[in-house]
Amino acid sequence: MATLKQENQVRSSHLPEHGPIADNGREILLSLKNVDITFGKGDDAVRAVQDASFDIYRGETFSLVGESGSGKTTIGRAVIRVNPLAAGEIDYKGVRISGKIPHALDREVIRNIQMVFQDPAASLNERATVDYIISEGLYNFHLFENEADRVRKVEEMIEEVGLLPEHLTRYPHEFSGGQRQRIGIARAMVMEPELVVADEPISALDVSIRAQVLNLMKKFQEEKNLTYLFIAHDLSVVRFISDRIGVIYKGRIVEIAEAEELFNFPLHPYTHSLISAIPIPDPKLEKNKALYTYDPSIHDYSADKPELVCIGYNHYVYGNKKEIEEYKAIRERGIPVKPIKIVDPDDPELSIHHQEAEADKAAEEEFLVHPTHDTGSIWYMVLSFLLPILGLIGALLFKKFRHTRNYKQCRKGAIAGFVVLGVILALFLLLLWGAVA
Repeated sequence: MATLKQENQVRSSHLPEHGPIADNGREILLSLKNVDITFGKGDDAVRAVQDASFDIYRGETFSLVGESGSGKTTIGRAVIRVNPLAAGEIDYKGVRISGKIPHALDREVIRNIQMVFQDPAASLNERATVDYIISEGLYNFHLFENEADRVRKVEEMIEEVGLLPEHLTRYPHEFSGGQRQRIGIARAMVMEPELVVADEPISALDVSIRAQVLNLMKKFQEEKNLTYLFIAHDLSVVRFISDRIGVIYKGRIVEIAEAEELFNFPLHPYTHSLISAIPIPDPKLEKNKALYTYDPSIHDYSADKPELVCIGYNHYVYGNKKEIEEYKAIRERGIPVKPIKIVDPDDPELSIHHQEAEADKAAEEEFLVHPTHDTGSIWYMVLSFLLPILGLIGALLFKKFRHTRNYKQCRKGAIAGFVVLGVILALFLLLLWGAVA
């Protein structure tokens, strides 16, 4: 019994060569099991991630998509052991890497899991040369035989990401956004990791540069058999680079499926809304597109509690028993769901919606035209009436700073005040003339 316990301790202190094999015959590299992540304590606690569970297989690109604040980056940082878990566990090659782990295992995890950050400017040390930035991991883990070997590795890597060896002596501020992201990729790849967490690596880049960075990451994946956890919110990009996609809403995984399966059969309403929001290149079609908005109140989970269930086809959806049966029926029919709907502009119902939209747009433009404090309060008119000279000065100032409503109120009050003063003065002069006569 003691011998078995010692063997388990040794095994958990180091990563095995291969991870466990799933039912589909693929090796599970990373596994999240009922992960909860909470920030703060007591009444101020925020539950950023709730009961998140999914597996990532070796050699695939698993994308995590959702709107801002949904918990995507929080999960990515938990994988690299930056964010602690409130519950659940994260396993790498079948070994738990969350929580307190041995120092030797911690170093192996850092060595095998690297991250490419969203902001290429903030993630690089401005005081360090590119040579040191890329070499830092090599220094920390002694991944070179001698100085010549280190220089060779760094120069080979900088060329692989499309930069030149002479760039190694420069500093990050001397590069463009796309070049800095390439440096960040080189810093991660020089460690020869097995898993790369890519946290929206192209969102801060120009559209023309995004394809280059994606192609670069794809090249590394093919050459080095890399596995990616790709965090993004742009579904149009995710579709073409992902093997499987997980959709997250307010910290909870609501749907997981292979890329084409998810786009052909977006069963959860939130997934439906995300796909319907993808812009259409044709302006006419985009103008007549009916945007689907997700409303969480459509779910009734008061009695029948929901869970993430596989409905077949390696497709997981979050819902209660009634919803799961509906999702299964839709999937079994085999008719692709069309989340993007183009409506007829001559449809009377559309005309009503169009009028409502135009009214909302006009109200929004009205709000944008007038400054925040341009309220047109009646008190401006009252004060201008009592003190017409000051009201006239106030009207001129409001007009200068484009406070149209306030200007009109001051002008009305000042004019009314001057009229009343004129009438009083006329009556006074009339009475004075009568007394003298």
